[in-house]
Amino acid sequence: MRTIVAVVLMILFVPAAAQDYEREQRWADQTLPTLLVGKAEWLQQKNGHRFLALYTEAKPARGAAIIAHGRGWGPDFELYGSLRTKLADAGYTTLSIQLPVLGGSGKLGDYIPLYPDARERFQLAADFLKSRGYRNIAIVSHSLGATMANQYLIATEDRTVGAWVFIGIINGLEEMFRIRIPVLDVFGSKDWEIARLGADERRRQIMKVKDSEQVIVPGAQHFFEGKEDELAGIVVKFLDRVFHQRNPASAGP
Repeated sequence: MRTIVAVVLMILFVPAAAQDYEREQRWADQTLPTLLVGKAEWLQQKNGHRFLALYTEAKPARGAAIIAHGRGWGPDFELYGSLRTKLADAGYTTLSIQLPVLGGSGKLGDYIPLYPDARERFQLAADFLKSRGYRNIAIVSHSLGATMANQYLIATEDRTVGAWVFIGIINGLEEMFRIRIPVLDVFGSKDWEIARLGADERRRQIMKVKDSEQVIVPGAQHFFEGKEDELAGIVVKFLDRVFHQRNPASAGP
């Protein structure tokens, strides 16, 4: 038992310092000079670290979405830049956040000790949007970012986030019974096997929550190359149904 406790403590506390803050900074250095849509915000964590978030306002806004990227990427990289701008064009303000990253050799399992850090970043993002008057707030997350969002939603007692979209989730769906908000599970028919595996079980879990659904995009790969418009349309349709058909009087600021 003492050995198990020691291992758990090592997982929770020791590797947190192994985050690659320099890699985060390189993503920021590459992103900011070419930022044409939206503006940069810096959110500060309890440990003093400031991470980049790209805030793109929709006017008028029907709600807002926190965009969460996959393993090792940045908040404006390809699919995430596309989602943050397309959703804003469709009426949803977006806040695309930098999640914790490791070096390029970091494997999926290596990211597990970073989940508490990711949870803090999601909460700060939700607080940021709420402070600007948004009531209809969702998380739109991809790949490892979806796994991190899963970890946030099963641990938080905050009820700011009212809907969750996970795209090409990896590492499976954990403790869905703790998540009582509508969920959209999206993946491509040509997605990574790890994202397609377990789709039937995920569907059984999410369909226990009202207004949840699963969508398979024909021909789409993991990063939805050439399918970005279709993906954005699916996300917007879901958010509209959850936030406005159910509660038409509720909107953004």
